[in-house]
Amino acid sequence: MAKKRPSKPGYGDLFKAAKSVSNLLVLFIPSQDRDEKPIDQDYWKDEALTALGKLFGGATAYPEGKGVWRDDDQDGKLLFDEPVVIQCYTSEEAIRRQAGALREFLVRMGTECRQGAVGFVIDRDYLEIRFPLVGKRG
Repeated sequence: MAKKRPSKPGYGDLFKAAKSVSNLLVLFIPSQDRDEKPIDQDYWKDEALTALGKLFGGATAYPEGKGVWRDDDQDGKLLFDEPVVIQCYTSEEAIRRQAGALREFLVRMGTECRQGAVGFVIDRDYLEIRFPLVGKRG
């Protein structure tokens, strides 16, 4: 039987870090609604940072990027956007413990910003909460 090598210490041990977490949560804050009307992105960026700070201890927002989302409820219409990307490092335990509160925030943002979906990433998994199209807009 082969002798098992001792596991190497994690980076937290190596650097004597006060905090060491390895799960990445990423949120996308839209610049417009699904009718291509601008939303108050600064407000929602601050709301998201506040929520992530309270729920997970902190987060960092990055300047707007350029993105596109296909709205299948609008016959595949492509919606171009300039989202702010927010990253938060946390633990799996904290994500599970705060899942309800995080979902509540994401649903509020998606509803109030009139989104077709709110996308977010946990580690390598892209997740999406969808919102039905209500009536014909235009």
